[in-house]
Amino acid sequence: MHELSVCNALVTQVELIAAQNQAGRVTRIELEVGPLSGVEPELLRRAYPLAIAGTVAADAELVIDIPDVVVYCTECEIESSVPSNRLLCGRCADYRTQIISGEELILKRLELEDIRPTVTAAETASLN
Repeated sequence: MHELSVCNALVTQVELIAAQNQAGRVTRIELEVGPLSGVEPELLRRAYPLAIAGTVAADAELVIDIPDVVVYCTECEIESSVPSNRLLCGRCADYRTQIISGEELILKRLELEDIRPTVTAAETASLN
């Protein structure tokens, strides 16, 4: 299942971002997975718990957005949303189209949390 390797790469990227921002943990991961990306969202959801176990994202919620497939028609020069198995122009049904969106696999957003312990005034006084 190649979705597990996608999840492992995602976790590597998430851990790097968390470290760069000195975050103690990740609470939410938002992805955009286009229908033409070659990644199955349901298989990604199943692989996700295996990939995040023991990481800063161990308890993070995974949110997957699936955008529309959008094509540009070179004949009538419009963009239209189309089914992923029918990449014809939405207006004139011509086959000469270019994919504008639908192939992406994007890490859109992370929610990070700083879980460093706070020092109270009493603890500060005892340190001196």
